[in-house]
Amino acid sequence: MLNKTAIITGGTRGIGFAIANALAAEGYNIVITGRGETTDALPKLLQHGGKVLYIQSDVSLQSDRDELLVQTLQHFGRVDILVNNAGVAPKERKDILEITEENFDYVMDINLKGAFFLSQMVANQMLKQQTAGRIIYISSISAYTSSTNRGEYCISKSALSMVRTLFADRLAQEGIRVFEVRPGVIKTDMTAVVAEKYDKLIAEGLSPIKRWGQPEDVAGIVKVLCQEEFDFCTGDVINVDGGFHIRRL
Repeated sequence: MLNKTAIITGGTRGIGFAIANALAAEGYNIVITGRGETTDALPKLLQHGGKVLYIQSDVSLQSDRDELLVQTLQHFGRVDILVNNAGVAPKERKDILEITEENFDYVMDINLKGAFFLSQMVANQMLKQQTAGRIIYISSISAYTSSTNRGEYCISKSALSMVRTLFADRLAQEGIRVFEVRPGVIKTDMTAVVAEKYDKLIAEGLSPIKRWGQPEDVAGIVKVLCQEEFDFCTGDVINVDGGFHIRRL
């Protein structure tokens, strides 16, 4: 892998951990972030024999984003892949007529602002390195699917799609490729609270492929997008949703 380094925000569990695990198996140096002081993800990632660094970080804070890049460069000297995976659901699900400004800001600061400014920082570092890179956004089918009891989440993911377009456009001539991966109903801690609802919807045909998605389904796509074979592509959206996006009668 020629000592390439991948940063995966929110990489301690769920989709983020699956992505970190897949890239670690490919030989990347791995940097994962989370908001806890420690994580039990490190021993699992180290089993692949590579180098792994955990950094406690809140991507909504500039000081934490700065420190994330500083520590990454101190340990590995470069950044080749950034996977913007860190994301939160609303603290409370409320109708859009009742959403609070506090809850709106909480979701936006992490899901949107954090991803934008971390991408900006890492893109500038990649330009200094004068090497090709990848910036990948993990969004959601909520980027285009209305859920009126968690509107702030939908808005954050929809806006993230434009962030992907903007960076893909700006960085195309610099050798940095930008992609968005849109998961559907994936079995994670975030969806565990509504598992019964989705069990029923999936059984009734919510998507053509009638099963829950797994974090590894998303990780496999991210791994492929990091390969050189995708060098003539940028700005693409890849749906990992069991066909949910297909309009059907």
